[in-house]
Amino acid sequence: MGKYYYKKGHKNYKRKIFRLISLCILLTGICITTYVFFPLISWQVYFAPVFSNQSVAAPIPQGTIISNSTLRSLITDVSNNFSGIDYNNPQNWFPNFKFQKTGLPKIQSYTLSIPKLKLANLVVSTADNDLAKHLVNFGGTAVPADKGNAVIFGHSTLPQLYDSKNYKTVFTFLYELVPGDEIFINIDNIIYKYVVENITVIDPKNTSSVFQQNYTDSFLTLVTCTPPGTTWKRLIIRTRLQKL
Repeated sequence: MGKYYYKKGHKNYKRKIFRLISLCILLTGICITTYVFFPLISWQVYFAPVFSNQSVAAPIPQGTIISNSTLRSLITDVSNNFSGIDYNNPQNWFPNFKFQKTGLPKIQSYTLSIPKLKLANLVVSTADNDLAKHLVNFGGTAVPADKGNAVIFGHSTLPQLYDSKNYKTVFTFLYELVPGDEIFINIDNIIYKYVVENITVIDPKNTSSVFQQNYTDSFLTLVTCTPPGTTWKRLIIRTRLQKL
């Protein structure tokens, strides 16, 4: 009488497929969780140690504290990244601020240099809002060296992707500035020196402190996203004109 053998290969195949699907689901969950909490992780690893030695009003305490508001803010940031918002246009950086165009500026462009960060002759446009091509002097704010507050936007990215010649990354190391550092503006071959006075980190919903005009002197405000590589918060560098 012949012997019959039954192979269990079919069942083993199903088990392998089930394990593969489970592994994919697990990896997807890990990737999503990492992406959501990346801003908080990068803040603690890279930027909190730097800001701890500066007079910076940061939205996150030096310890890692995750509250309901922090979670909501992180989830909102992720949602914005997937929503197709054009962050090359600075008008989208502060959703609660209503842009007001005041007509054609008398100066179409000028250059900005930050010796400490080895940034030289960055083009600042007052005529359009394309941050992929240059920095942007936000419409409706002052222009250096007039009285008032000139607000300049620029992109940042992950430090390892930094390129000093790429306007999508030029403000990556802006967080390294401290009070007393110098910024130079060149308008028609006239050099104006601004000195850093104050550094803050704010929520994108906070607009009053960024665009507020103060006509007692000439001020320059630099704005970029922080932590670099995210659109979570806004790093604000405030400077004042100094006589050369």
